[in-house]
Amino acid sequence: MPEQSKFYSCAIGFVLGIFSSSFFKLGFSFFLFLLVLSGLIFAWGKFFAKEKITIILLAIFIFSFSVGILRYEIKGIRNENNKIESLVGEKVNLTGIITDEPAVKDQTAQLIMTEDLGNKILVSTSLFPTFKYGDLIKVAGKLERPENFETDTGNSFDYVNYLAKDDIFYQISFAKAEFISADHGSYIKNKLFAFKNAFTSKINNLIKEPESSLLGGLILGAKNSLGKELQTDFRIAGVSHIVALSGYNISIIAVGIMYVLAFLPKAFSLSFGVLGILLFAIMTGGTATVMRASIMALLVLLAKGTNRKYDINRALVLAGVFMLIQNPKILVFDISFQLSFLATIALIYISPIVEKKMKFITTKYKLREIVVSTIATQIFVLPFLIYKMGLISIFGLFANVLILPVIPWVMLFGFIAGMLSFISLFLAIPVAFICSLLLSYMLKVIYLFSHLPFSSFSVENFSLALTVIIYIILIFYILYSQKKYEAS
Repeated sequence: MPEQSKFYSCAIGFVLGIFSSSFFKLGFSFFLFLLVLSGLIFAWGKFFAKEKITIILLAIFIFSFSVGILRYEIKGIRNENNKIESLVGEKVNLTGIITDEPAVKDQTAQLIMTEDLGNKILVSTSLFPTFKYGDLIKVAGKLERPENFETDTGNSFDYVNYLAKDDIFYQISFAKAEFISADHGSYIKNKLFAFKNAFTSKINNLIKEPESSLLGGLILGAKNSLGKELQTDFRIAGVSHIVALSGYNISIIAVGIMYVLAFLPKAFSLSFGVLGILLFAIMTGGTATVMRASIMALLVLLAKGTNRKYDINRALVLAGVFMLIQNPKILVFDISFQLSFLATIALIYISPIVEKKMKFITTKYKLREIVVSTIATQIFVLPFLIYKMGLISIFGLFANVLILPVIPWVMLFGFIAGMLSFISLFLAIPVAFICSLLLSYMLKVIYLFSHLPFSSFSVENFSLALTVIIYIILIFYILYSQKKYEAS
């Protein structure tokens, strides 16, 4: 039996088990039923069936499906005797440690606090006093469970499961927070976040708003809010992904590094691209979201550097499976993981198909590669974005073509300016000026395309079923195109 067939039967079954569990409460009983069923089918295929391979692959698929259900159920186990449940709806005074980097959202600070009983709580409080990762704080306010809400486009956002994927089941809004003591978190994360905050502060001193917030989002994953109006412009222009810290923008940065170092042997430029991604992950604090996106970007570089597409198939699937083993809820409830995976698939599999249709575009200045990559990713992420956001950007492709070539240079000059500022502000100012001009150009492009007549329109009731059907069609088209290419 081909090892490849067993690998894909196992991986697909596991993923579909998690996917099904994300929407239906299948439970441990169904897991046990499928486990027994897979054993019976395997025994039948091994000892009695004529078509042994097909039956055994079916048994492997069902077994893996059941394991996916089990992993999701284990992730969802909670302490039913949790004392904090009885406090929901009450005003509470709790102490806990800030276990993630604080985020600034609409003039409030959002803190993820782990209280004394081990429960994670999302705390919204005023911007001042400021808190940081590892601080022990005392919080006063009304304890509530998160609730789903409607977005600006009228779509329902599953906020409950979005937080639950990170084991956050409670929140306190408009809380009064009081500092008790510092340095209770991981030593490494403390140092990483401290450097990140110092770097962000230097950038803010060199570059004005909103350019500095955009740069912080691009190179550090800084959680400062761009403002509701600017975020709307990003959404309408179809460029929200550039500050989403997905594999989309990280991979383009890595390719940009390789392009700058193209005069070196390929192995060296590839190595520097990988090093750039690793440094980026460290600079952003090595959070789970960034690590997932970085893995996807590394796979893109591996594909481009080795031209071993069939090997990258298995590597891509394996990376996704490992991520789901770590946290199965990201499959459906983490938009960063979804964008990373879809964009990576597009760059690896859709780009070669699109490139055959784009021979008329010059290869100078990597223009054809930029256009091909942009079209490929736009095609493959569009159904997902419509399902999630209910918005179609008419000029998104044009905005992306004009913006994406600039991002590597923004990242490069922004990083150099920030590092130079630790040595001398005088040395950093000229580089920061160039970076600021590029950021201003990006914002002007976004503003232009977001304010054109009929620049976007809303799509209501774009269902998950329709989204899945579209992706099935796209996958079959990719397979058909690959076979046609191999036959020619």
